[in-house]
Amino acid sequence: MHSLRTLALLAALLGASQAQAQLIRFPKIGGGTSTIKLPTPKTSKTAKTSVSQDEAARGLKEALVQGISKGADQASQVDGFNLNRLIRIPFPPDAQRVATTLRSIGLGAEVDKFELALNRGAEQAAIKAKPIFLSAIKSLTFTDVWNILSGERDAATQYLKRTTSSQLTTAFQPIMQQALDQTNATKYYTGLVTRYNRIPLVTPVNPNLNEYATGKAVDGLFTLIAQEEANIRENPVARTTELLKKVFGKRS
Repeated sequence: MHSLRTLALLAALLGASQAQAQLIRFPKIGGGTSTIKLPTPKTSKTAKTSVSQDEAARGLKEALVQGISKGADQASQVDGFNLNRLIRIPFPPDAQRVATTLRSIGLGAEVDKFELALNRGAEQAAIKAKPIFLSAIKSLTFTDVWNILSGERDAATQYLKRTTSSQLTTAFQPIMQQALDQTNATKYYTGLVTRYNRIPLVTPVNPNLNEYATGKAVDGLFTLIAQEEANIRENPVARTTELLKKVFGKRS
């Protein structure tokens, strides 16, 4: 009897047809047949709820496009950087003593004016990031997709950092310089540093404003994208399409 059960189980595991799965006859010792009823196969409804490789890839790309679009749009709004504590760009750390000293001699308003102009420059440049991110999404392989879907809640953001940071920085530098000039951040900064360097006994400073602002703007975009990625993974309401619900709902 044990051998009959073993044969029945093997038949089920090897994918017997529906008719075979319901009723299989085996020869009896001493003549005749013995009938064993096997478990009913999985229904087509169950198969429909599984996520295919193509759906997983399309779902992830859709989620990334959504997250990037929201992040870039949020950053490029007026005060998108300036009033967001997570990404607001402060006075350059290498020249922080400049800000502290100038505030102590009554020039705090000038420092604030510069920091506002600096963040306005980042807001203007942020919208230019979308095409670079979208290009990276198109090049996702299935291995990338699987690693992201099964990874940490910021796995997609980390992938984008690895594949776009250098390109973003190169593309952002001329855009940021133009934005800093338009918002007068360059002018204010030059004036502040010049005043500071004229103070007796101080060590002169002159950090690269463009390099600093570009790096902080890129970091700020990744921060916002990471927030959107975590939201889609964890919050069902954030999954605005059926495909997103199907792909990320399986991993809630």
